[in-house]
Amino acid sequence: MGEVPHIFLFSWVVKSELEVVVESRLDELGFDLVDVRRGGSRSRPIVEVRIDRRDGEKVTVADCARASRGLEAWFDAPEHAGLLGERYELQVSSPGTDRPLKTVRDWQRFVGRRASVKSAALGGRKEVEIVGVEDDGTIVIRADGGSGGAQAEHRLPLSAIDEARLAFSWNRSGVDG
Repeated sequence: MGEVPHIFLFSWVVKSELEVVVESRLDELGFDLVDVRRGGSRSRPIVEVRIDRRDGEKVTVADCARASRGLEAWFDAPEHAGLLGERYELQVSSPGTDRPLKTVRDWQRFVGRRASVKSAALGGRKEVEIVGVEDDGTIVIRADGGSGGAQAEHRLPLSAIDEARLAFSWNRSGVDG
């Protein structure tokens, strides 16, 4: 009721108490947190959690079930019940084809792939190729130059990127996700 959420700072990223807790529990279970969102109502919160495997394999239904059971056990413990309340809905899923890119580690993992990036430094949203990540965490991307066809390479600090997701594209042999 009118509670102010606790906020923690980790290398330029502001994380809610819920995100810190979920990330910690998933770490204990051997998964990485991709995204967590809280919605629904105060009396019936919905928590959407997107996870990833550390071995680079695709997230399976069994992975989602294991993560869900582990998170539910933690949230249902009497000492943690105040975080979500008694009646919450937990949804655990894979990152999906339009996986968000939030951390330097995400960008490093997907070098060579295409991403949709929103940044004032790019003049809005652009589809780019992820070229690399420099030692200081600067993201290196290559964007099409528009009608001229030339490509421009950009170096952006992670803090200059408002939003980024892997770009989804269809090819003749199926999905290039």
